[in-house]
Amino acid sequence: MISNRKHLPQRQNIIRMGSSHAYFTDIYHLLLTINWAWFISLICLSYIAINSIFALLFLLGGEGLKNAEPNSFLDAFFFSVQTMSTIGYGAVYPISLYTNIIVVVEALVGLIGVAMATGLMFVRFSRPTSRILFSKVAVITKHNGLSTLMFRTANERKNRILEATLWAVLIRDEISEEGLTTRRFYDLNLTRNKSPIFSLTWMAMHIIDESSPLYEFTQEKFSEVDAEIFVTLTGIDETFAQTIHARHSFIGDEIGWDMKFVDILRKFSDGSKSIDYRMFNNTIPDKIN
Repeated sequence: MISNRKHLPQRQNIIRMGSSHAYFTDIYHLLLTINWAWFISLICLSYIAINSIFALLFLLGGEGLKNAEPNSFLDAFFFSVQTMSTIGYGAVYPISLYTNIIVVVEALVGLIGVAMATGLMFVRFSRPTSRILFSKVAVITKHNGLSTLMFRTANERKNRILEATLWAVLIRDEISEEGLTTRRFYDLNLTRNKSPIFSLTWMAMHIIDESSPLYEFTQEKFSEVDAEIFVTLTGIDETFAQTIHARHSFIGDEIGWDMKFVDILRKFSDGSKSIDYRMFNNTIPDKIN
């Protein structure tokens, strides 16, 4: 099924040289796309940093905080936390004009900061997500006597995806007569690319005939042209009533030639069905070939 891996193509790792775009110039997108651990850590670090800055500003005002230890960073820091969070215990309070001005500025910064953090949290939680499972491998096998590319996808949630659409393309390198290398996209026509209700599994099939971009392809040719099969699935999640999408790709060493998928569907006498996700990626040799 798999030849020497080091000779097979790898997924494209694009380095953007000369581009003015950087993650830190698009903070909103960065904060929405980083994982939750980094997001929470960034919020906590920002909170501590801002309060530390205001604590230093309070210390610059001399003895402007009543009942606070002189030059005590901790007292100034905790007072900053109370001010930003509007707790206001009253044990420590400002007594100078300078300190009151800093309190006003910090209260405004805290109000804006809490609003922004709350908005980001809401967007991250409310953003519709998919739990679409794609098989880790695709196979090329015989189906009804025709060479066919197959891969699996499944909905891991216990709901339905309405008006699901599956789209597969072949991405490969081509060299023009002038010697220019270009990355070309070719649609792979699926035997069924739409499903009104997607709830269990979906076996996507592309017949490899004379009209197929994969016609006369071999595993070696996949490597030569740095080919990749890119798949997208879109649909309407019935729970959110919003459009969701998922994507996946298969490179050369993730395509099993003359292999077939293990059956994962079971039907019981009472009419109920089960799916064994433990064998979702399992393949066996196709004895017909």
